[in-house]
Amino acid sequence: MKKSNLNSQELLEKIHNGDFRALARSISIVENDIPGYQDLLKGIKSSQTTKILGITGPPGAGKSTLVNELVLNYIKNGKKVAVLAVDPSSPFNQGAILGDRIRLSGISSDTFFFRSLASRGFLGGLCEKIIEILELVKAAGFDIVIVETVGVGQSEIEIAGIADITALVLVPESGDSIQSMKSGIFEVADVFIVNKFDRPGSLHFKEQIHQMLDERFIDKKIEVIATVASESIGIDELIHSFEKSNQNNNYKLRLLAHKLYKLIQKRRMMGYTEQDIFSALETIPDKETKLYTLLETIYNKLFDHNE
Repeated sequence: MKKSNLNSQELLEKIHNGDFRALARSISIVENDIPGYQDLLKGIKSSQTTKILGITGPPGAGKSTLVNELVLNYIKNGKKVAVLAVDPSSPFNQGAILGDRIRLSGISSDTFFFRSLASRGFLGGLCEKIIEILELVKAAGFDIVIVETVGVGQSEIEIAGIADITALVLVPESGDSIQSMKSGIFEVADVFIVNKFDRPGSLHFKEQIHQMLDERFIDKKIEVIATVASESIGIDELIHSFEKSNQNNNYKLRLLAHKLYKLIQKRRMMGYTEQDIFSALETIPDKETKLYTLLETIYNKLFDHNE
């Protein structure tokens, strides 16, 4: 493994001073588990005022175009903005297939930072180190950090565990897939966005979402915002909706608990790989036993000596 030429303290000072190159380098160090990355994370002084917006939705919903418009609007209003876009991974090198491509056209500003992150097979539409990377980005003093997920499905609700506000982007053609989302992201989205609202059936689709939300959340008002991102329509109303969505202290505490749970989970498994589990399995005579019996046996083999 390659070591960083800069010590963690020097990198952190540059990040706190808004050095985007130092931020990009630090993200790479954390992503690739380069020795010393934990010291880097321990020294972070994150901004407590940074708002994290999670943007998720099925492929083709226009998430990237919508994010583009949000960034332009925020920058125009003097905000410092970062975008973390999670992309599918290459099966060969685990890097983002789309790489650091120019997704956000027309944006050139010293108050804007963009980074493409590889999902590396991580479920939930995010990447494995997203919590740590967010702490680094917050340390650079951004007002807004937008996290765009790789996609959406029943299991891809991880975004709600890291974002202050989660927005689900749909299009009128999404009608058939709403039922499958109800037990997942549909339950945790704070704002619904019907993008490409100039398409046939848009109004009916929006009313359908309103009806489903009214039936499900009696004491909670969830807004459904209509946008045509390609024409910058509805963006002001959407940002106003984000600003109104202030989470209470109990929600923030649960958010913090979720992040700590994930970090503790990762630390517990640190140093172990799937190959270690495979090797432990090879030592067990009866591999046809019940799954949870195997779980107990493997767990004891891995961790008993560390207890």
